Amino acid sequence: MTKIRLTQALVLSAVALAAGCSMAPKYERPEAPVATDWPGLRLARSLAVVPTGASTAVQTTAAADIEWQSFFSDPKLRLMIEAALRNNRDLRIAVLNIEQARAQFQIRRADQFPTVGAAATGSRQPAAGGNISSVYTAGLAMTSYEIDFFGRVASLKDAALAQYLATEEGRKTTQISLIATVANTWLSLLADEELLAITQQTLATREESFKLSQLRFDNGATSELDLRQAESLTEAARINLAQLQRQRALDENLLTLLLGQPLTGELAAALPAGQALADAPLMVDVPAGLPSDLLTKRPDIRQAEQQLLAANANIGAARAAFFPRISLTASAGSVSNHLSGLFESGTYGWTLAPQLFLPLFDAGRNRAGLDSANVNRDIAVAQYEKAIQTAFREVADALAGRATLGEQLRAQQAQASAEATRFKLSDLRYQNGISSQLDLLDAQRSLFAARQAVVQTRLLQLQNQVTLYKTLGGGWKEPVTAAVATGTTRP
Repeated sequence: MTKIRLTQALVLSAVALAAGCSMAPKYERPEAPVATDWPGLRLARSLAVVPTGASTAVQTTAAADIEWQSFFSDPKLRLMIEAALRNNRDLRIAVLNIEQARAQFQIRRADQFPTVGAAATGSRQPAAGGNISSVYTAGLAMTSYEIDFFGRVASLKDAALAQYLATEEGRKTTQISLIATVANTWLSLLADEELLAITQQTLATREESFKLSQLRFDNGATSELDLRQAESLTEAARINLAQLQRQRALDENLLTLLLGQPLTGELAAALPAGQALADAPLMVDVPAGLPSDLLTKRPDIRQAEQQLLAANANIGAARAAFFPRISLTASAGSVSNHLSGLFESGTYGWTLAPQLFLPLFDAGRNRAGLDSANVNRDIAVAQYEKAIQTAFREVADALAGRATLGEQLRAQQAQASAEATRFKLSDLRYQNGISSQLDLLDAQRSLFAARQAVVQTRLLQLQNQVTLYKTLGGGWKEPVTAAVATGTTRP
């Protein structure tokens, strides 16, 4: 009973002494180097513009608190996003980085506790009189346990914890970016389909016009100039069609990469075919909130702050290196001069060997280590402030788009309608010999450009909604049931 109490006393005493002080500087969050309001909101108020192209329902929930399943209502798009979250390699790497950082944190946390294990030793050496001295031991041993009086080990543990939490936030950032990229690529495919349909219609119209021009030229009714102009417009439509077909293939290849698997089966069936952007389900119009909200809503900003906390903790470890380091080695068990009598009664023994090391001369190593830690902290501060400024700019850009793209789309739709009327009137005047073929071809070209501009502007508006949702920190939050089922909750 005395042996057990002694062993326990040694371990408990070491653990009690481990509760040392911390030499890390007190952390203070740097002041956000951005304005207190969004310039995009001031622009919207000055233009008196109400955002369009979004759900008419009033949304007061912050973007970061809206699950992506609620933001995107198209079932085909949600199917694509779910596949990407399962198979995308960038997201998989981000998850594995969390596991690696968790293991590093557990290693640092284990350093705060003594390592106790079974040990057996034996030694034989010459003794006086030509004899051989033998010593055999077996029992429990604790080797080189550092008593953390000055918080060096604790600071290293805190730094590892902050790095672990930073990788978790990095995984959320990767997920947000992945969801937004899949959604924007999906919208690009819808735009490709609509532009292809417009171009094919235009090509068919121009081919008919070219045939008519060829017939009129053959009969001497028009000059070769009119014929070549009609031919040029026809070939321009073919060029545009080839470009759009290539762009659609590129967008589909990008979607394949994002999803991390071939577009087969239900994914192939979910690809847009003949669907227009105007048919895309509306997305929720999210509130902008305040710039200060980004500090807690954006995972990339929280990641930068965790890295700043890690750099701050490393300063504490660097400061503690200037002070004495106390380590403890202890063992308790059986000791005998004969291997056969190692576990006999009366062979109990123990050793306790504390060691204190005070650095006196290290050629400036500790000073350089502290200087490096301070510089790393200053770098982390700058990176944190840059993350805030970048987030502010991204949100401000998205808000500027929301304030202006709706009006731009309305104006371009009105222009396309006017060009369609102009083309009908030009065609009627041409058929009745009032205007030249040049007027007709010019109206046809303008109508084609106007219809393309409507699709491209609608694409920009929808993608801007996705971007605003992303830049406000939306896309990482999962429903509670889904988080539990997939094991994505924090351990």
